[in-house]
Amino acid sequence: MKNFTQSIWMFFLVVCGMNAQQEKGITGSSNWLNNWTEFKPNKTDYGEANQILAGNITVNTKLYKKNIYILQGNVYVTNNATLTIEPGTVIIGDFESSATLIITKGATLIAEGLETDPIVFTSNRSVKKAGDWGGIVILGDAPTNKFGNVSAINFDLDNSLTFYGGTNASSNSGVLKFVRIEFAGKKIKGLGNFNALLLAGVGNKTILENIMISYSAGDSFEIFGGELYLNKMVSFKSSSDDYKFNFGTQCRIDNSLAIRSSYLTSNTGSRCIDVASYDKKEEVDFTKKQTLVTATNLTLINNSENISADIQSGLVKEAVYIAENANIEFRRSVISGFNPAVLLNNKIEINGENLKKIKFEAMYFNFCKGNIFTEYNSNNEDLENWYGNSAFSNVYSQSDNKETFIDLINEKKPDFRLRIAKITALSNH
Repeated sequence: MKNFTQSIWMFFLVVCGMNAQQEKGITGSSNWLNNWTEFKPNKTDYGEANQILAGNITVNTKLYKKNIYILQGNVYVTNNATLTIEPGTVIIGDFESSATLIITKGATLIAEGLETDPIVFTSNRSVKKAGDWGGIVILGDAPTNKFGNVSAINFDLDNSLTFYGGTNASSNSGVLKFVRIEFAGKKIKGLGNFNALLLAGVGNKTILENIMISYSAGDSFEIFGGELYLNKMVSFKSSSDDYKFNFGTQCRIDNSLAIRSSYLTSNTGSRCIDVASYDKKEEVDFTKKQTLVTATNLTLINNSENISADIQSGLVKEAVYIAENANIEFRRSVISGFNPAVLLNNKIEINGENLKKIKFEAMYFNFCKGNIFTEYNSNNEDLENWYGNSAFSNVYSQSDNKETFIDLINEKKPDFRLRIAKITALSNH
């Protein structure tokens, strides 16, 4: 009986340990990054293009794996047409013509790759660099917080084809699944950079899963308004923001990853997450929903060799920035290696009403120079007292990244899940 009881206890300890491993940060019984991701895209030979993709696509069109396509200039999918891309298809963005794919309002993109056969958008240069081509723009008719419901994006595109927004929160712009987007974010004269993937007014019937964006010169993921769900997103070494939310988006993002380097930055901001409700207050209708991001099981990591030295020299900034009148609910996530972990806009008054709209619960703050601050204010005692309350179950640590994550130095198949021993030890404190 004694041996039986010991066996039962051992079983529960193992089960609890397995659950603890997955409690915070990206989760999964196995490493879901395997098979479809690529952490050395500049070393990968995708072959030479044999088909040209240019002009407007006005009828249902399918791209096939047997071909390699070069995307030239601004390619618009219009007239409610559907562009379907087979698993394993490679589309190469042309450097000279600042190639960009725009899915206009009412049109649909079906880019449904497979774990073993992802769809790849990449650069046509022999030496690939961030900003080699434009990116992908998807425009839907879900709500924003702007006056009049409808807006147009301003990225040096055809304004008559770049309207987005409406009243249909359940609109469907298609599927992006097991897709890689590499070296996008081309500089636009006088207008900053394209974003690798811009989702504007995208509705909740759109499927967005397993998307990896690498070496973007603009933001990796930029979301304007809409109501959407992001699952298993990866932003790898972006020069600008990894995830940027604005204009009243109602977005849930789960089980996703941002990997930054201290040496890749932009003068417009280089954060893992930037949450805002507007650029200019006068363009916003405050009777509408303002931006709300619900983030669960995210891992935000600065993966530089010597984070302490990089922080000391001023190369490392905050991981998360929250603007006035924007809301975020962060749960069971990891922020590791930043200065500080979170920065609040200085216009946010630190009081109970505002802080209830900015939630951090069951978090793991690691190896950061400070946790949560208001910008331009070095005294964060009120914030530390609030978020340090045991009711929020936040955890603070100062462990090296190599000790914290399972295998982040594996160049081919890195594993950014937390080590089981790390979580178990913290649970015993």
